[in-house]
Amino acid sequence: MQQLSQEEFTALLAFRTGLRRYLRWSEEAARGAGLTPAQHQLLLAVKGHGGARPPTIGDLADYLLLRHHSAVELINRAEHGGLVVRERDPDDNRVMRVRLTGAAERVLADLTRVHIAELRDLAPILDRLSAELKTLEEG
Repeated sequence: MQQLSQEEFTALLAFRTGLRRYLRWSEEAARGAGLTPAQHQLLLAVKGHGGARPPTIGDLADYLLLRHHSAVELINRAEHGGLVVRERDPDDNRVMRVRLTGAAERVLADLTRVHIAELRDLAPILDRLSAELKTLEEG
């Protein structure tokens, strides 16, 4: 097994610290918009689902890395808060699909704009870390 260098540990620390800072910033941005971080993730999962139809509860559980019953609880709270609505699948009455309300669409669009701007600001840092790791790999 190859010995790891101090530079590799340092680069990994910098990367993980950057990720944690971004996630903390993201959670604060969600709270500032009146959402919990979990609700923000849910809205993004609903909107980001690429299917021709809205996502199922199972799809959302997969995206959010949740058990089905935990996803149901999150969706229940979001529905109660006016963020999502559930609809029966027209082809299979047993399947529930989830879509965003107009209010959720607007909040998510605003949050997405600030997240994209933050990621653009982070891009040079990530590029530098990537270059450092590549140099270590070749070195």
